[in-house]
Amino acid sequence: MNKPAPIVAELGRPETPEETAARKAASSRAYQSSQNVRSLIAALIVTLAVLVVIVFAVPRGEPASAPHIDVAAIAADVESTMDRPVVVPDLDDGFWRVNAAELTSGNPVVWDVTIAPSGEDERGFIKLSQAFDADSSWAPQRLNGVAATDTITIAGREWDVYRTGDKGDEQNITYAIGTQAGPDYVLLRGSRSAESTGDVAEDLSAQLESLSEER
Repeated sequence: MNKPAPIVAELGRPETPEETAARKAASSRAYQSSQNVRSLIAALIVTLAVLVVIVFAVPRGEPASAPHIDVAAIAADVESTMDRPVVVPDLDDGFWRVNAAELTSGNPVVWDVTIAPSGEDERGFIKLSQAFDADSSWAPQRLNGVAATDTITIAGREWDVYRTGDKGDEQNITYAIGTQAGPDYVLLRGSRSAESTGDVAEDLSAQLESLSEER
C-alpha cells in the first residue's frame, strides 16, 4: 500500500509532482549560488594572502642612487685625445652633480657635460658644450636654429644670449648663453633660470680665460 504524500503546510495539501520538481530545482540553484559566493570569498582571501606575502617579501630600502660619474677623469682622457684643455664645471660646493660627460663626434667635435642640482627640492639641468675650433655660427645647430638675440656680460666676459622660445620645448631648453673662448665656442643651455646659468658661467671664468690665451 502506497504511503500518502505529506501535506505541505504552506499549501494545505500534498505537492504535485511539478511543484516538487520546482522546489528541488530552486533549492539546487540556491545551493549552487551559495557555493559560488563561498568560492569567490575564498579566492579573494587567497589573493590578499599572496599580496601580503609579496609586500612583505620585497626588500625595502632607498632607491638605487645614480652611478657616480668621474668627470675629472673623463675630462683628462678627452684632453689627451684632443691634445688641448677642456672646460669642466665647478662641483666643489656640492650643489651640482654630473649626469653625463662625453666627447661627441661630428663637425665640430664637442665636449658635452650635463649637470643638475643634487638637492631633492631643485629641478632642471644645464648642459655645457665646448665645440672645438668653432664660433657662434655653430650654436644654432644645438638650439633648433635659434640665433643669438642679445649679449650679457658675466665676470667681465661677453656672452651671447639665446632665447629659445617654442623651439626649445622639444629639448626642454628655456635659456642659453654662449661665448668664444680661444679657438672654441662654449655654450650653456638648459632648463635652469638665467640667474642660475649665469652663476655657472661665472664659475667657469678662469678656465675660459685660460682657453682664450690659447688663441
